[in-house]
Amino acid sequence: MFEYNEIELKEALSKYFLDENSLKLIIFPKKQKQKYLCLLHIMKLFKEDKEYKEKDINEVLMNVYPDYVMVRRYLIDYNLLLRKPDGSAYWVNNLSD
Repeated sequence: MFEYNEIELKEALSKYFLDENSLKLIIFPKKQKQKYLCLLHIMKLFKEDKEYKEKDINEVLMNVYPDYVMVRRYLIDYNLLLRKPDGSAYWVNNLSD
């Protein structure tokens, strides 16, 4: 979706997460590219070969950021997570980045 390099990714992670290895957001980015980089990092919490219910997604994201519904929405908007039209199942979009 966005082109980026390792330096940009590290800068985003250090700016928006507690530390580079943390999956706890301090603040949600306003710029689109920064959002995308943070969302890519958050996607490490989900397994590619698993189907999730909305409740499962919410439980994971509650530990990432207080407005976990917004984060979930962005994961879908950026096509990192896919879902059935009725919202009954979610899964990781197997994008090669």
